[in-house]
Amino acid sequence: MVPRKAASVIVLRDAPRGLEVLMLRRADRPGDQNSGAAVFPGGLLDKADAGHYELCRGLDDAAASARLDLAAGGLDYWIAAVRECFEEAGLLFATDASGAMVALDAQESDALVALRHALHANETGMAQVCAQLGVTLAVGDLAYYSHWLTPAGLPKLFDTRFFVAHAPAGQTARHDATETVELLWITPAEALDKARGLKLLNVTELTLKHLAGFATAQAVIDAARAQARVPLIRPRLGQGPGGRTVVNPGGWAYAEIGRLDPDGRGTVSTELAPGVPVWLSPRVCRVTAPNGSMMTGPGTNAYFIGVPGGDDWALLDAGPDDDAHVQALLAAAPGRVTRLLVTHTHKDHSPAVAALKAATGAPTWGRVAAHPEWQDTGFQPDHVLADGDVLALGEGVTLRAVHTPGHASNHLCYLLEEEKLLFTGDHLMQGSTVVINPPDGDMAVYLASLRRLLDLDLEWLAPGHGFLIDQPHEVVRKTIAHRLGREAKVLAAVQSHGPADEAALLAVVYADTPKPLHAVALRSLRAHLFKLRDEGAVRADEGGRWRV
Repeated sequence: MVPRKAASVIVLRDAPRGLEVLMLRRADRPGDQNSGAAVFPGGLLDKADAGHYELCRGLDDAAASARLDLAAGGLDYWIAAVRECFEEAGLLFATDASGAMVALDAQESDALVALRHALHANETGMAQVCAQLGVTLAVGDLAYYSHWLTPAGLPKLFDTRFFVAHAPAGQTARHDATETVELLWITPAEALDKARGLKLLNVTELTLKHLAGFATAQAVIDAARAQARVPLIRPRLGQGPGGRTVVNPGGWAYAEIGRLDPDGRGTVSTELAPGVPVWLSPRVCRVTAPNGSMMTGPGTNAYFIGVPGGDDWALLDAGPDDDAHVQALLAAAPGRVTRLLVTHTHKDHSPAVAALKAATGAPTWGRVAAHPEWQDTGFQPDHVLADGDVLALGEGVTLRAVHTPGHASNHLCYLLEEEKLLFTGDHLMQGSTVVINPPDGDMAVYLASLRRLLDLDLEWLAPGHGFLIDQPHEVVRKTIAHRLGREAKVLAAVQSHGPADEAALLAVVYADTPKPLHAVALRSLRAHLFKLRDEGAVRADEGGRWRV
Protein backbone atom coordinates (compact mmCIF):
# COMPACT_ATOMS: atom_id res chain seq x y z
CA MET A 1 0.00 0.00 0.00
CA VAL A 2 1.38 3.38 -1.03
CA PRO A 3 1.14 5.93 1.82
CA ARG A 4 -0.87 9.05 1.08
CA LYS A 5 1.01 12.32 1.25
CA ALA A 6 -0.23 14.70 3.93
CA ALA A 7 0.76 17.90 5.72
CA SER A 8 -0.12 19.32 9.12
CA VAL A 9 0.63 22.63 10.81
CA ILE A 10 1.06 23.02 14.56
CA VAL A 11 -0.16 26.52 15.29
CA LEU A 12 1.34 28.07 18.43
CA ARG A 13 0.78 31.17 20.52
CA ASP A 14 2.12 32.58 23.77
CA ALA A 15 -0.43 33.13 26.53
CA PRO A 16 -0.17 34.28 30.17
CA ARG A 17 -0.35 30.64 31.29
CA GLY A 18 2.37 29.57 28.85
CA LEU A 19 2.72 28.11 25.39
CA GLU A 20 -0.59 27.13 23.80
CA VAL A 21 -1.23 24.95 20.78
CA LEU A 22 -4.26 24.89 18.48
CA MET A 23 -6.09 21.56 18.38
CA LEU A 24 -9.23 20.40 16.65
CA ARG A 25 -11.44 17.51 17.70
CA ARG A 26 -12.49 15.44 14.73
CA ALA A 27 -16.04 14.30 14.22
CA ASP A 28 -16.95 10.72 15.17
CA ARG A 29 -17.01 8.62 12.04
CA PRO A 30 -17.35 4.80 12.05
CA GLY A 31 -14.37 3.06 10.50
CA ASP A 32 -12.11 6.14 10.64
CA GLN A 33 -8.93 5.43 12.66
CA ASN A 34 -8.81 9.15 13.56
CA SER A 35 -12.46 9.34 14.63
CA GLY A 36 -13.03 11.62 17.62
CA ALA A 37 -9.33 12.38 18.02
CA ALA A 38 -7.90 15.76 18.99
CA VAL A 39 -5.46 16.67 16.21
CA PHE A 40 -3.54 19.52 14.64
CA PRO A 41 -4.96 21.05 11.43
CA GLY A 42 -3.89 18.97 8.47
CA GLY A 43 -4.83 16.69 5.63
CA LEU A 44 -3.90 15.22 2.27
CA LEU A 45 -2.05 17.03 -0.47
CA ASP A 46 -4.38 18.17 -3.23
CA LYS A 47 -3.43 17.79 -6.89
CA ALA A 48 -5.20 21.08 -7.60
CA ASP A 49 -2.64 22.92 -5.47
CA ALA A 50 0.48 21.24 -6.85
CA GLY A 51 2.91 23.47 -8.67
CA HIS A 52 1.29 26.82 -7.89
CA TYR A 53 4.58 28.17 -6.56
CA GLU A 54 3.89 31.67 -7.85
CA LEU A 55 1.41 31.93 -4.98
CA CYS A 56 4.14 31.55 -2.37
CA ARG A 57 6.31 34.03 -0.47
CA GLY A 58 9.38 33.32 1.62
CA LEU A 59 10.32 29.91 0.20
CA ASP A 60 10.82 28.43 -3.26
CA ASP A 61 10.44 24.82 -4.35
CA ALA A 62 14.16 24.17 -4.59
CA ALA A 63 14.75 25.14 -0.96
CA ALA A 64 11.57 23.42 0.22
CA SER A 65 12.45 20.19 -1.59
CA ALA A 66 15.99 20.22 -0.24
CA ARG A 67 14.64 20.66 3.28
CA LEU A 68 12.36 17.63 2.82
CA ASP A 69 15.04 15.53 1.05
CA LEU A 70 12.94 15.44 -2.12
CA ALA A 71 14.01 15.94 -5.72
CA ALA A 72 11.14 18.34 -6.39
CA GLY A 73 7.63 19.21 -5.28
CA GLY A 74 8.50 19.90 -1.68
CA LEU A 75 6.68 23.22 -1.64
CA ASP A 76 3.42 21.32 -2.23
CA TYR A 77 3.53 20.24 1.43
CA TRP A 78 3.74 23.84 2.64
CA ILE A 79 0.81 24.81 0.41
CA ALA A 80 -1.22 21.87 1.70
CA ALA A 81 -0.48 22.81 5.32
CA VAL A 82 -1.64 26.40 4.69
CA ARG A 83 -4.77 25.20 2.88
CA GLU A 84 -5.74 22.69 5.56
CA CYS A 85 -5.26 25.24 8.34
CA PHE A 86 -7.54 27.71 6.55
CA GLU A 87 -10.11 25.06 5.70
CA GLU A 88 -10.27 23.48 9.16
CA ALA A 89 -9.41 26.34 11.51
CA GLY A 90 -10.07 29.51 9.53
CA LEU A 91 -6.49 30.77 9.91
CA LEU A 92 -4.78 31.84 6.69
CA PHE A 93 -1.02 32.26 6.44
CA ALA A 94 -1.01 34.90 3.71
CA THR A 95 0.06 38.47 3.00
CA ASP A 96 -1.65 41.24 1.14
CA ALA A 97 -0.23 43.34 -1.71
CA SER A 98 1.80 45.43 0.76
CA GLY A 99 3.45 42.36 2.24
CA ALA A 100 1.56 42.59 5.55
CA MET A 101 -0.07 39.53 7.10
CA VAL A 102 -3.69 39.53 6.01
CA ALA A 103 -6.18 40.29 8.82
CA LEU A 104 -9.38 38.36 8.24
CA ASP A 105 -12.61 39.64 9.69
CA ALA A 106 -12.91 38.95 13.40
CA GLN A 107 -16.38 37.59 12.66
CA GLU A 108 -16.19 35.38 9.60
CA SER A 109 -18.04 36.72 6.61
CA ASP A 110 -20.39 34.51 4.64
CA ALA A 111 -17.90 34.67 1.78
CA LEU A 112 -15.08 33.24 3.90
CA VAL A 113 -17.31 30.49 5.25
CA ALA A 114 -18.34 29.61 1.72
CA LEU A 115 -14.71 29.64 0.60
CA ARG A 116 -13.69 27.22 3.35
CA HIS A 117 -16.58 24.91 2.53
CA ALA A 118 -15.66 25.01 -1.14
CA LEU A 119 -12.11 23.96 -0.27
CA HIS A 120 -13.45 21.08 1.82
CA ALA A 121 -15.69 19.95 -1.06
CA ASN A 122 -12.79 20.20 -3.56
CA GLU A 123 -14.78 22.76 -5.52
CA THR A 124 -11.88 25.21 -5.46
CA GLY A 125 -8.17 25.32 -4.69
CA MET A 126 -5.67 27.68 -3.16
CA ALA A 127 -4.99 29.39 -6.47
CA GLN A 128 -8.62 30.53 -6.58
CA VAL A 129 -8.53 31.49 -2.88
CA CYS A 130 -5.48 33.68 -3.44
CA ALA A 131 -7.06 35.28 -6.49
CA GLN A 132 -10.35 35.95 -4.73
CA LEU A 133 -8.72 37.43 -1.59
CA GLY A 134 -5.84 39.12 -3.38
CA VAL A 135 -3.20 37.45 -1.20
CA THR A 136 0.07 35.52 -1.44
CA LEU A 137 0.71 32.47 0.75
CA ALA A 138 3.22 33.16 3.54
CA VAL A 139 4.77 29.69 3.39
CA GLY A 140 8.06 31.01 4.77
CA ASP A 141 6.34 31.50 8.12
CA LEU A 142 6.01 27.72 8.53
CA ALA A 143 9.06 25.86 9.86
CA TYR A 144 9.51 22.17 9.02
CA TYR A 145 9.23 20.26 12.30
CA SER A 146 8.86 16.47 11.88
CA HIS A 147 8.19 13.65 9.43
CA TRP A 148 5.96 10.70 10.35
CA LEU A 149 4.87 7.59 8.48
CA THR A 150 1.92 5.51 9.68
CA PRO A 151 2.90 2.02 10.94
CA ALA A 152 2.71 -0.79 8.41
CA GLY A 153 -0.38 -2.92 8.98
CA LEU A 154 -2.93 -0.15 9.51
CA PRO A 155 -5.76 0.19 6.96
CA LYS A 156 -4.75 3.74 6.01
CA LEU A 157 -1.15 4.89 5.64
CA PHE A 158 -0.12 8.54 5.74
CA ASP A 159 3.27 10.07 4.96
CA THR A 160 2.91 13.33 6.88
CA ARG A 161 5.16 16.37 7.16
CA PHE A 162 4.53 18.52 10.24
CA PHE A 163 5.21 22.26 10.41
CA VAL A 164 5.17 24.78 13.26
CA ALA A 165 4.18 28.44 13.08
CA HIS A 166 3.01 31.42 15.12
CA ALA A 167 -0.76 31.98 14.96
CA PRO A 168 -1.41 34.70 12.36
CA ALA A 169 -2.01 38.04 14.04
CA GLY A 170 -5.41 39.64 13.57
CA GLN A 171 -7.20 36.36 12.85
CA THR A 172 -9.59 34.29 14.94
CA ALA A 173 -9.54 30.50 14.73
CA ARG A 174 -12.85 28.68 14.23
CA HIS A 175 -13.45 25.02 13.49
CA ASP A 176 -15.21 24.10 10.26
CA ALA A 177 -18.18 22.24 11.85
CA THR A 178 -17.78 19.62 9.11
CA GLU A 179 -14.71 17.47 9.71
CA THR A 180 -14.19 18.93 13.19
CA VAL A 181 -16.60 19.58 16.05
CA GLU A 182 -14.50 21.58 18.50
CA LEU A 183 -11.53 23.95 18.52
CA LEU A 184 -9.15 24.18 21.48
CA TRP A 185 -6.37 26.54 22.45
CA ILE A 186 -4.64 24.42 25.05
CA THR A 187 -1.25 23.99 26.70
CA PRO A 188 0.59 20.74 25.90
CA ALA A 189 0.36 19.70 29.56
CA GLU A 190 -3.41 20.21 29.58
CA ALA A 191 -3.83 18.23 26.37
CA LEU A 192 -1.79 15.36 27.83
CA ASP A 193 -3.69 15.34 31.13
CA LYS A 194 -5.64 12.06 31.24
CA ALA A 195 -8.35 13.77 33.25
CA ARG A 196 -9.06 15.98 30.23
CA GLY A 197 -10.15 12.91 28.33
CA LEU A 198 -8.82 13.86 24.91
CA LYS A 199 -8.32 11.04 22.45
CA LEU A 200 -4.77 11.48 21.18
CA LEU A 201 -3.15 9.64 18.30
CA ASN A 202 0.34 8.34 18.97
CA VAL A 203 2.00 11.01 16.82
CA THR A 204 -0.03 13.76 18.52
CA GLU A 205 0.81 12.54 22.01
CA LEU A 206 4.54 12.36 21.32
CA THR A 207 4.51 15.76 19.63
CA LEU A 208 2.74 17.32 22.63
CA LYS A 209 5.31 15.77 24.98
CA HIS A 210 8.06 17.37 22.93
CA LEU A 211 6.31 20.73 22.82
CA ALA A 212 5.87 20.63 26.60
CA GLY A 213 9.61 21.16 26.93
CA PHE A 214 9.45 24.67 25.39
CA ALA A 215 8.50 27.91 27.10
CA THR A 216 7.58 29.97 24.02
CA ALA A 217 6.36 29.56 20.48
CA GLN A 218 9.52 31.16 19.11
CA ALA A 219 11.66 28.61 20.96
CA VAL A 220 9.80 25.79 19.19
CA ILE A 221 10.19 27.44 15.80
CA ASP A 222 13.87 28.17 16.37
CA ALA A 223 14.47 24.54 17.35
CA ALA A 224 12.65 23.34 14.22
CA ARG A 225 14.71 25.57 11.94
CA ALA A 226 17.94 24.55 13.68
CA GLN A 227 17.54 20.88 12.74
CA ALA A 228 20.20 19.96 10.21
CA ARG A 229 18.05 17.09 9.01
CA VAL A 230 14.57 15.96 9.98
CA PRO A 231 14.51 12.15 10.32
CA LEU A 232 11.62 9.96 9.26
CA ILE A 233 9.76 8.52 12.24
CA ARG A 234 7.79 5.34 11.61
CA PRO A 235 6.31 3.51 14.61
CA ARG A 236 5.69 -0.23 14.47
CA LEU A 237 2.87 -2.46 15.68
CA GLY A 238 3.54 -5.03 18.37
CA GLN A 239 1.57 -7.35 20.62
CA GLY A 240 1.29 -5.97 24.15
CA PRO A 241 -0.52 -7.36 27.21
CA GLY A 242 -3.74 -5.63 26.12
CA GLY A 243 -3.50 -6.52 22.44
CA ARG A 244 -1.98 -4.76 19.47
CA THR A 245 -0.03 -1.67 20.45
CA VAL A 246 2.19 0.98 18.88
CA VAL A 247 5.94 0.90 19.52
CA ASN A 248 7.88 4.05 18.73
CA PRO A 249 11.53 4.32 17.66
CA GLY A 250 13.64 3.92 20.78
CA GLY A 251 11.20 1.44 22.30
CA TRP A 252 12.88 -1.71 23.50
CA ALA A 253 11.12 -4.01 21.05
CA TYR A 254 11.25 -1.60 18.08
CA ALA A 255 14.22 -3.07 16.19
CA GLU A 256 13.17 -6.65 16.85
CA ILE A 257 9.66 -6.00 15.52
CA GLY A 258 11.18 -4.58 12.34
CA ARG A 259 13.25 -7.72 11.85
CA LEU A 260 10.57 -10.29 12.69
CA ASP A 261 7.46 -8.56 11.36
CA PRO A 262 8.28 -6.23 8.45
CA ASP A 263 4.70 -6.42 7.15
CA GLY A 264 3.17 -5.00 10.34
CA ARG A 265 0.96 -7.93 11.38
CA GLY A 266 1.46 -6.86 14.99
CA THR A 267 2.36 -10.35 16.20
CA VAL A 268 5.73 -9.70 17.88
CA SER A 269 5.55 -9.43 21.65
CA THR A 270 6.53 -6.13 23.25
CA GLU A 271 7.50 -7.98 26.43
CA LEU A 272 10.06 -10.68 27.16
CA ALA A 273 7.87 -13.36 28.70
CA PRO A 274 9.80 -15.91 30.80
CA GLY A 275 9.95 -19.39 29.34
CA VAL A 276 8.44 -18.50 25.96
CA PRO A 277 10.55 -19.51 22.94
CA VAL A 278 11.01 -16.70 20.42
CA TRP A 279 12.53 -17.49 17.05
CA LEU A 280 14.77 -14.62 15.99
CA SER A 281 15.78 -16.41 12.78
CA PRO A 282 15.73 -20.02 11.57
CA ARG A 283 19.12 -20.39 13.31
CA VAL A 284 18.38 -18.67 16.64
CA CYS A 285 15.75 -19.17 19.33
CA ARG A 286 15.63 -17.12 22.56
CA VAL A 287 14.21 -18.13 25.93
CA THR A 288 14.19 -15.60 28.77
CA ALA A 289 14.70 -16.63 32.40
CA PRO A 290 12.19 -15.65 35.14
CA ASN A 291 14.78 -13.55 37.00
CA GLY A 292 13.78 -10.02 36.06
CA SER A 293 15.07 -7.42 38.51
CA MET A 294 16.71 -4.04 38.84
CA MET A 295 20.01 -5.64 37.82
CA THR A 296 18.80 -8.06 35.14
CA GLY A 297 16.09 -6.01 33.47
CA PRO A 298 13.40 -8.30 32.04
CA GLY A 299 15.54 -11.38 32.75
CA THR A 300 18.55 -13.24 31.39
CA ASN A 301 18.33 -14.44 27.78
CA ALA A 302 19.36 -17.95 26.78
CA TYR A 303 19.90 -18.63 23.07
CA PHE A 304 19.67 -21.85 21.08
CA ILE A 305 21.88 -21.66 17.98
CA GLY A 306 21.98 -24.28 15.24
CA VAL A 307 21.12 -25.47 11.73
CA PRO A 308 17.41 -25.20 10.89
CA GLY A 309 15.88 -28.65 11.11
CA GLY A 310 19.14 -30.11 12.40
CA ASP A 311 19.93 -32.07 15.54
CA ASP A 312 23.06 -30.27 16.70
CA TRP A 313 22.28 -27.18 18.79
CA ALA A 314 24.35 -25.02 21.08
CA LEU A 315 22.77 -23.37 24.12
CA LEU A 316 24.33 -20.05 25.06
CA ASP A 317 23.99 -18.71 28.63
CA ALA A 318 21.72 -21.22 30.33
CA GLY A 319 21.07 -18.61 33.02
CA PRO A 320 20.25 -18.89 36.73
CA ASP A 321 19.86 -22.19 38.59
CA ASP A 322 16.07 -22.25 38.52
CA ASP A 323 14.19 -25.53 38.07
CA ALA A 324 11.32 -24.00 36.11
CA HIS A 325 13.75 -22.25 33.79
CA VAL A 326 15.76 -25.42 33.23
CA GLN A 327 12.59 -27.31 32.33
CA ALA A 328 11.54 -24.51 29.99
CA LEU A 329 14.89 -24.71 28.22
CA LEU A 330 14.68 -28.47 27.83
CA ALA A 331 11.15 -28.16 26.45
CA ALA A 332 12.18 -25.41 24.01
CA ALA A 333 15.27 -27.18 22.65
CA PRO A 334 14.88 -27.38 18.84
CA GLY A 335 16.97 -30.55 18.75
CA ARG A 336 19.78 -32.32 20.55
CA VAL A 337 21.86 -29.91 22.68
CA THR A 338 25.50 -30.69 21.96
CA ARG A 339 27.28 -27.65 23.41
CA LEU A 340 26.70 -25.47 26.45
CA LEU A 341 28.32 -22.07 25.91
CA VAL A 342 28.82 -19.31 28.46
CA THR A 343 29.57 -15.61 27.93
CA HIS A 344 30.76 -15.18 31.54
CA THR A 345 30.17 -16.65 34.97
CA HIS A 346 28.12 -14.07 36.83
CA LYS A 347 25.36 -15.80 38.74
CA ASP A 348 22.55 -14.82 36.42
CA HIS A 349 24.26 -16.34 33.36
CA SER A 350 25.95 -19.68 34.06
CA PRO A 351 24.66 -21.61 37.13
CA ALA A 352 21.97 -23.52 35.17
CA VAL A 353 24.70 -25.06 33.05
CA ALA A 354 25.22 -27.80 35.65
CA ALA A 355 21.60 -28.99 35.43
CA LEU A 356 21.60 -28.75 31.62
CA LYS A 357 24.82 -30.75 31.42
CA ALA A 358 23.35 -33.43 33.64
CA ALA A 359 20.21 -33.58 31.49
CA THR A 360 21.85 -33.50 28.05
CA GLY A 361 25.40 -34.72 28.53
CA ALA A 362 26.64 -31.76 26.50
CA PRO A 363 30.16 -30.45 27.18
CA THR A 364 30.68 -26.87 28.39
CA TRP A 365 32.60 -24.06 26.72
CA GLY A 366 33.81 -20.78 28.18
CA ARG A 367 36.44 -19.29 30.49
CA VAL A 368 37.12 -18.99 34.22
CA ALA A 369 37.23 -15.53 35.79
CA ALA A 370 40.48 -14.19 37.24
CA HIS A 371 38.76 -13.19 40.50
CA PRO A 372 36.07 -15.22 42.33
CA GLU A 373 33.98 -12.31 43.66
CA TRP A 374 30.39 -12.37 42.31
CA GLN A 375 31.24 -15.42 40.19
CA ASP A 376 29.68 -18.84 39.70
CA THR A 377 32.79 -20.62 40.97
CA GLY A 378 31.26 -24.02 40.21
CA PHE A 379 31.60 -23.48 36.48
CA GLN A 380 34.68 -25.25 35.10
CA PRO A 381 34.56 -25.45 31.30
CA ASP A 382 35.35 -28.67 29.50
CA HIS A 383 36.76 -26.51 26.71
CA VAL A 384 38.44 -23.15 27.31
CA LEU A 385 37.78 -20.69 24.51
CA ALA A 386 40.35 -18.20 23.29
CA ASP A 387 39.75 -15.06 21.29
CA GLY A 388 39.03 -15.97 17.67
CA ASP A 389 38.17 -19.63 18.28
CA VAL A 390 35.57 -20.87 15.80
CA LEU A 391 32.74 -23.29 16.52
CA ALA A 392 31.20 -24.86 13.43
CA LEU A 393 27.65 -25.88 14.35
CA GLY A 394 26.80 -27.25 10.92
CA GLU A 395 26.45 -25.97 7.40
CA GLY A 396 25.79 -22.23 7.44
CA VAL A 397 26.13 -21.78 11.21
CA THR A 398 29.52 -20.49 12.37
CA LEU A 399 30.18 -19.01 15.81
CA ARG A 400 33.37 -17.09 16.51
CA ALA A 401 34.42 -16.32 20.07
CA VAL A 402 35.40 -12.71 20.78
CA HIS A 403 37.16 -12.18 24.10
CA THR A 404 35.71 -8.95 25.54
CA PRO A 405 36.96 -8.52 29.12
CA GLY A 406 36.00 -5.49 31.19
CA HIS A 407 32.63 -6.28 32.70
CA ALA A 408 34.22 -9.58 33.69
CA SER A 409 37.72 -10.82 32.99
CA ASN A 410 36.40 -13.99 31.34
CA HIS A 411 33.72 -12.32 29.23
CA LEU A 412 33.16 -13.63 25.73
CA CYS A 413 30.89 -12.43 22.97
CA TYR A 414 29.94 -14.83 20.17
CA LEU A 415 29.60 -13.76 16.55
CA LEU A 416 27.16 -15.68 14.34
CA GLU A 417 29.02 -14.88 11.17
CA GLU A 418 26.28 -15.77 8.70
CA GLU A 419 23.90 -13.22 10.24
CA LYS A 420 26.47 -10.67 11.44
CA LEU A 421 24.76 -11.12 14.79
CA LEU A 422 26.78 -10.69 17.97
CA PHE A 423 25.62 -12.33 21.19
CA THR A 424 26.86 -9.76 23.69
CA GLY A 425 26.15 -11.27 27.11
CA ASP A 426 26.66 -8.34 29.46
CA HIS A 427 29.22 -6.53 27.32
CA LEU A 428 26.34 -4.49 25.93
CA MET A 429 22.81 -4.66 27.27
CA GLN A 430 19.59 -2.90 26.46
CA GLY A 431 18.23 -0.02 28.51
CA SER A 432 21.27 0.70 30.68
CA THR A 433 25.03 0.54 30.87
CA VAL A 434 26.65 -2.45 32.52
CA VAL A 435 28.29 -2.40 35.92
CA ILE A 436 32.10 -2.54 35.98
CA ASN A 437 33.04 -4.04 39.32
CA PRO A 438 36.74 -4.23 40.29
CA PRO A 439 38.79 -6.26 40.84
CA ASP A 440 37.46 -8.60 38.15
CA GLY A 441 35.95 -5.70 36.23
CA ASP A 442 38.26 -3.12 34.67
CA MET A 443 37.08 0.13 33.06
CA ALA A 444 40.11 0.67 30.82
CA VAL A 445 39.92 -2.90 29.57
CA TYR A 446 36.17 -2.58 29.07
CA LEU A 447 36.55 0.51 26.88
CA ALA A 448 39.24 -1.24 24.84
CA SER A 449 36.95 -4.23 24.35
CA LEU A 450 34.16 -1.94 23.19
CA ARG A 451 36.45 -0.30 20.64
CA ARG A 452 37.33 -3.75 19.26
CA LEU A 453 33.72 -4.23 18.22
CA LEU A 454 33.96 -1.28 15.85
CA ASP A 455 36.28 -3.39 13.68
CA LEU A 456 33.76 -6.24 13.38
CA ASP A 457 31.25 -6.48 10.52
CA LEU A 458 28.04 -6.34 12.57
CA GLU A 459 24.36 -5.77 11.83
CA TRP A 460 22.65 -6.98 15.01
CA LEU A 461 23.27 -7.40 18.73
CA ALA A 462 21.59 -10.13 20.78
CA PRO A 463 22.11 -8.99 24.40
CA GLY A 464 22.00 -11.03 27.58
CA HIS A 465 19.20 -8.76 28.75
CA GLY A 466 16.67 -7.22 26.37
CA PHE A 467 15.50 -7.45 22.78
CA LEU A 468 17.52 -7.53 19.56
CA ILE A 469 19.39 -4.27 18.91
CA ASP A 470 20.16 -2.83 15.48
CA GLN A 471 22.79 -0.29 14.39
CA PRO A 472 25.42 -1.96 16.59
CA HIS A 473 28.33 0.36 15.81
CA GLU A 474 26.22 3.38 16.75
CA VAL A 475 25.32 1.66 20.02
CA VAL A 476 28.99 0.96 20.73
CA ARG A 477 29.99 4.56 20.01
CA LYS A 478 27.23 5.89 22.25
CA THR A 479 28.28 3.54 25.04
CA ILE A 480 31.90 4.66 24.78
CA ALA A 481 30.82 8.31 24.74
CA HIS A 482 28.64 7.75 27.80
CA ARG A 483 31.45 6.11 29.72
CA LEU A 484 33.92 8.83 28.82
CA GLY A 485 31.36 11.46 29.74
CA ARG A 486 30.91 9.85 33.14
CA GLU A 487 34.67 9.66 33.52
CA ALA A 488 34.93 13.38 32.83
CA LYS A 489 32.41 13.98 35.61
CA VAL A 490 34.48 11.82 37.96
CA LEU A 491 37.63 13.78 37.21
CA ALA A 492 35.82 17.12 37.56
CA ALA A 493 34.35 16.02 40.89
CA VAL A 494 37.77 15.08 42.24
CA GLN A 495 39.20 18.37 41.01
CA SER A 496 36.45 20.46 42.60
CA HIS A 497 35.66 18.44 45.75
CA GLY A 498 38.88 16.60 46.51
CA PRO A 499 40.24 15.39 48.68
CA ALA A 500 36.98 13.45 48.93
CA ASP A 501 35.96 9.90 49.72
CA GLU A 502 33.90 7.69 47.42
CA ALA A 503 30.59 8.53 49.12
CA ALA A 504 31.07 12.25 48.55
CA LEU A 505 32.10 11.73 44.93
CA LEU A 506 29.20 9.34 44.33
CA ALA A 507 26.67 11.99 45.38
CA VAL A 508 28.11 14.40 42.80
CA VAL A 509 28.94 12.12 39.89
CA TYR A 510 25.73 10.07 40.07
CA ALA A 511 23.36 12.85 41.10
CA ASP A 512 21.27 11.93 38.03
CA THR A 513 20.91 8.31 39.18
CA PRO A 514 18.11 7.17 41.51
CA LYS A 515 19.42 6.55 45.03
CA PRO A 516 18.33 2.87 45.08
CA LEU A 517 20.95 2.34 42.33
CA HIS A 518 23.76 4.13 44.14
CA ALA A 519 25.18 0.97 45.68
CA VAL A 520 25.58 -0.45 42.17
CA ALA A 521 26.83 2.86 40.77
CA LEU A 522 29.53 2.90 43.44
CA ARG A 523 31.20 -0.07 41.75
CA SER A 524 31.45 1.73 38.41
CA LEU A 525 32.61 4.92 40.15
CA ARG A 526 35.42 2.91 41.71
CA ALA A 527 36.30 1.46 38.30
CA HIS A 528 36.54 4.98 36.83
CA LEU A 529 38.71 6.13 39.74
CA PHE A 530 41.06 3.18 39.32
CA LYS A 531 41.38 3.89 35.59
CA LEU A 532 42.16 7.56 36.24
CA ARG A 533 44.61 6.54 38.95
CA ASP A 534 46.44 4.17 36.62
CA GLU A 535 46.65 6.99 34.07
CA GLY A 536 48.12 9.34 36.67
CA ALA A 537 45.17 11.75 36.66
CA VAL A 538 44.09 11.16 40.30
CA ARG A 539 45.48 9.49 43.42
CA ALA A 540 44.15 8.21 46.74
CA ASP A 541 45.67 9.13 50.09
CA GLU A 542 46.06 6.78 53.06
CA GLY A 543 42.57 7.65 54.27
CA GLY A 544 40.98 6.56 51.00
CA ARG A 545 40.25 10.11 49.88
CA TRP A 546 40.77 10.99 46.24
CA ARG A 547 42.60 14.05 44.94
CA VAL A 548 44.36 15.21 41.80
